[in-house]
Amino acid sequence: MLFILLGSVVAFVALVYVFLTWEFGFWEKYDVKGPKPRLLLGNLPFLLTHKRHIVYNYDQIYNDFKTEPAVGYYSIRTPQLMIRDPDLIKEVLSKSFSNFAANDFSDTVDEKSDPLLARNPFSLSGEKWKTRRAEITPAFTNNRIKAMTHLMDEVCERMTKYVKNQVDSSTGSATMDAKELMAKYTTDVVASCIFAIDAQSFVKENPEIREMGKRIMNFNFVVQLVLLVTTFCPSVKNFYKFTFIPKDTEQFFIRIMQDAIRYRKENNINRTDYLDHLLQLQERKQITDIDIAGHGVSFFADGFETSSIVLTYCLYDLAKNRHVQEELRNDIRKAKEIGSGSVSYEQLMEMALLEQILCETMRIHPLIAVLAKRCTADTTLVGPKDRKIVVKKGTTVVLPYYSISFDSDHFADPYKYDPSRFSPENGGSKVFRERGVYFPFGDGPRMCLGMRFALAQVKRAVVEIVDRFSISVNDKTIEPFEMDPAQFMLMPKGGIWLDFKPIA
Repeated sequence: MLFILLGSVVAFVALVYVFLTWEFGFWEKYDVKGPKPRLLLGNLPFLLTHKRHIVYNYDQIYNDFKTEPAVGYYSIRTPQLMIRDPDLIKEVLSKSFSNFAANDFSDTVDEKSDPLLARNPFSLSGEKWKTRRAEITPAFTNNRIKAMTHLMDEVCERMTKYVKNQVDSSTGSATMDAKELMAKYTTDVVASCIFAIDAQSFVKENPEIREMGKRIMNFNFVVQLVLLVTTFCPSVKNFYKFTFIPKDTEQFFIRIMQDAIRYRKENNINRTDYLDHLLQLQERKQITDIDIAGHGVSFFADGFETSSIVLTYCLYDLAKNRHVQEELRNDIRKAKEIGSGSVSYEQLMEMALLEQILCETMRIHPLIAVLAKRCTADTTLVGPKDRKIVVKKGTTVVLPYYSISFDSDHFADPYKYDPSRFSPENGGSKVFRERGVYFPFGDGPRMCLGMRFALAQVKRAVVEIVDRFSISVNDKTIEPFEMDPAQFMLMPKGGIWLDFKPIA
C-alpha cells in the first residue's frame, strides 16, 4: 500500500513537472534565443513573487540580449516574444497590423461578464473593434476638442483656488501628493466633458464619481491575478471570462449617463462636447444605453488615469529642472500678453517648448512596461540580415517601450532629462516615431484615439500650474524612484510629493 501511495505521489509530481516544463523548448524549435526559464517562475519571477515591479524583469531580458532582434521568453510556462528591433516593432504596429490587430487583453473579457469594459475599443478585436472605433473617432476632431477647452479652463480655476487654500502660512507653500491633485483635475475635466456634471473633486472629500472612477482603474490585484492564471494556463480564457468592473460601479455609470442624456433632452441643451457626440450617434445608429455608457466609461477611464500620471511626472520633471520650469513660465507669460491675458487653444497646441517637455516626460517616464499584442495568424517576421522569426497564432508579442526609452542606441544620454531632443530643429517626436522607438500612444491603426484630447487637457493643466505656482520637489518623495509592484502602471513607491508656492 505504501509503495502504491509513493508511486502515486511520484507520478503526480512527474505529471506536474511535465505540465510546467512542457513548453520550455518552444523557442529553441524556431531558433529564437532567450533566457533559460525557471520552474514555476519562467522568466518573469516578479509576476509571482511581487518583490519588484515586473518592468525590471522585462528590462533585464531586453538588456541581456542586445544583439537579438527578438527574444523568446516564458511567462511562468507560456512562451511569449519580445520584439527588440525597431523595424520589427513598426512591422507589428503598422505594416503587418492585420496579424497583430488584437491587444493581449482582447480575449479576456466579453459583453456578458463585463459589458462596459467589453465595449472599450482597447478590449476589442476584429469587426467589433472596427465598429466601435468608427463610432468614437468623430468625437475627437480638433474642432470638438477646441470647443471643450472652456470646460478645462473652469476646472483649472477650481484647481488653482484649491491649491492656494492648502498653502501653509509658515512655509508659504502647499505640500501635496501630485498624483492625487492631478487625478482631481482629470476627474473633473472628463466628468464635465462626458457626463456634463461637476464631479466636485476639489470641494468634496470623496465625491461619488471619483470613488467609482477609482474602482474602474483600481483592479491592480485582479489584473495581476488574471495575468497569473492565464499565463499559467492560457486555455482558461476559452471557457471563463473575468469580471473587472464591479456590478455596482457598472450600474452607477449607466445611471449617470442615462440621467445626463435625459436632462439634456428635456432641457433642449446644445453643447459641443463628448456627450453631444454620443447623442448624435444614438440617433443615427440606435445604439443602446449600455453602448453609450460603455463609450462614456471608456473615455472616462482613459482620460482620468493615464493623463493624471503623465501630468504628475511632468510636474515632477519641471520641479527637478527649475531652469526649464522658468523658461516655460516665460513662454506662458509671452503667450498671455499676445492673448490679452489668456492662452488660446491654438497657442496652447503650438507652444514648442511645452510640446518638447511633454514628449520628454512620456519618454523618460513610461506609463507601462510593455505594449502587449496578440498574434492572430501564423506569421513570419523578417529581421536584420533576413533573419526569419516565426510567430505562431495566439502568441503574446510584447514591445518593450520602457527599455527602448533608456536604450543609448536610440536616445543619446537616455537617463538625462533633455526636452531639446524633441525640438523642431532635431525633428521633434516625428523622427523617433519613424524609427520605431517612440510610441507613448501606440502607433498604426490602433493608436490611442483620445491622444489629442489627452494632450489638450494635460497641456492646459501644466500651463495653469506653472503660471500660478513655483514647483519644487518635497523631501517626502523617495528618490531615486523604485516602481511600486502593487500598481499595474508605473508609479514610484511612496508617490510623488511636490511643493506649490503661489506666484504673486
